[in-house]
Amino acid sequence: MPAPVQFDVMEAAMASLPYARTYHRFPLFYPVIFGGTPFVGEGMLTNLSLMGCSVLCDREVLCGSDLRVSVMLPNQMRALSIELGTIKWVRGHQFGVEFLRLPLEARQRLNSTLRVELIELLKARSGRSKSPELLNPGS
Repeated sequence: MPAPVQFDVMEAAMASLPYARTYHRFPLFYPVIFGGTPFVGEGMLTNLSLMGCSVLCDREVLCGSDLRVSVMLPNQMRALSIELGTIKWVRGHQFGVEFLRLPLEARQRLNSTLRVELIELLKARSGRSKSPELLNPGS
């Protein structure tokens, strides 16, 4: 029986550690469809990063559940498909998803979307209305 006690102590110690995100989350608002066992729902993505997102929806979900997420990106015919994610936190009808498995094509589309958002963020912070020449060398 000592193993469960040790696990509980370790789990309590880890729970007290502060959580820090590795990647910047961009405030974006795209429709999403998500599904896991035993739920399916629709909602609005409220922010996005390379490794996760948060979703606002009209239903409750369970923290720790695995799910699949389809993000309807603007100006794209196909949804961005997150094959496997896990719900890391829940606050009412909003929840955070950590991406665990993305196909290569989905990873490339996600990277491209976030690169455009980063360029826009940097332009806004610098007060420029045009892309710097280094970001657009063909001009």
